[in-house]
Amino acid sequence: MELFNHSLRLHADPSRVVVRPFHLAWQANGHGVSRSERIIREVLDLSPAEAHAQLEVVLKDFEARHWQTRRVFMTRYDEIEAKHGLDGANISDEKRQLIGAYFCHEYSYAAAALMNPSAVAHFDQSGMPHGSQRILMSLRAVGEGHISSVAFREGIITEDNELKLAPEPPFATATDMLGSEEDEAPTGPVTVHRHRDSTLSGTVIFPITAAQSKGLEDLRLVQFRHDDGSMEWLGTYTAYNGSTIQSELLRTRDFRAFDLVPMTGTAARNKGIALFPRKVGGEYLAIGRQDGENLYLLRTDDLTHWDDGDLILTPEQPWEFVQIGNCGPPIEIDEGWLLLTHGVGAMRKYSIGAALLDKRDPSKVIGRTQQPILAAKDQDREGYVPNVVYTCGAMRHGDKLFMPYGIADSSVGFAFVEIKELLAAM
Repeated sequence: MELFNHSLRLHADPSRVVVRPFHLAWQANGHGVSRSERIIREVLDLSPAEAHAQLEVVLKDFEARHWQTRRVFMTRYDEIEAKHGLDGANISDEKRQLIGAYFCHEYSYAAAALMNPSAVAHFDQSGMPHGSQRILMSLRAVGEGHISSVAFREGIITEDNELKLAPEPPFATATDMLGSEEDEAPTGPVTVHRHRDSTLSGTVIFPITAAQSKGLEDLRLVQFRHDDGSMEWLGTYTAYNGSTIQSELLRTRDFRAFDLVPMTGTAARNKGIALFPRKVGGEYLAIGRQDGENLYLLRTDDLTHWDDGDLILTPEQPWEFVQIGNCGPPIEIDEGWLLLTHGVGAMRKYSIGAALLDKRDPSKVIGRTQQPILAAKDQDREGYVPNVVYTCGAMRHGDKLFMPYGIADSSVGFAFVEIKELLAAM
């Protein structure tokens, strides 16, 4: 089977930074004031000339590195004002900006790694020539403290196996949750918003809740068609707090507001759930690996609650003896549901395979590849975690699959494969 590997690679980039809130303890210290209160008071005590000079230093260091830096500082000040009951009408613009700057910090969100992408059709296909399709990719970006966030890239793929990525804007921006200045991280469902002037390729979703505090990992995006014909983009991901994991659901219809919703049920206590792109037999379906070793078909009437399902795939071949898992949402083709899988073999080497499930009853396995369609080798073996190739979701493009994939938990590569050749290998 011939696999066309594109020459393009995406790598970790420590120069990609965003301004994030810097949270200081609100509790009073031994002198009766908190550290945040002390900082605010000291800025307010500066003379106008001193405040001007200090703000100029900050802007000289950071204004060229971020988008609308002054507005970011003012927005952060507004949050601090609401928390501390400040009277902004009697505080100069420069002091308000300076206070905001003291409660921000710069974060390099992809300094350590860029990996585990998924791809879906873009919500805007206007102006596309025949044989071309605009795409949208999610990527797992890993920064300081090994904290994972969700980044996005837009691009175009053609019938000639070309991939053209939209350029990243010079400034990246983080999504915001309105009214997020709380004493403790929020729990439960939250909604975050892309800045109205930021492109999607320049947007990063960071952990918000306590359950997500150490990372949003491995988003598996799918374009979901509801029974009424409306479209919604859904994505399952792993929320990690440093000790426990849980599956959560991202929901969006416009890629401007994103609902981040915890999932419940026995299957949601593990990672790796991938949703089917529509209901089958009147039920929501997903592929899961709740035992960490085999693949199961999950069924529910509630997108946020998933219990144990039916065992459908177990390790069979030497390249998957350790464990198998899904590599993203099943893809509907005429012959059935095409499911990309990953297998782990000797020396913890990862490979990507595929299986075909019955269209009406996906618990029935029609076939599966006996050999990997992609395995770590040569230059793709080296990286942060060697010998790993991994994707969180491919997409159909005419008679082919377009498959972005992570390399050694460090970078991202891209491949095209003919669907008929993939089926012939089963």
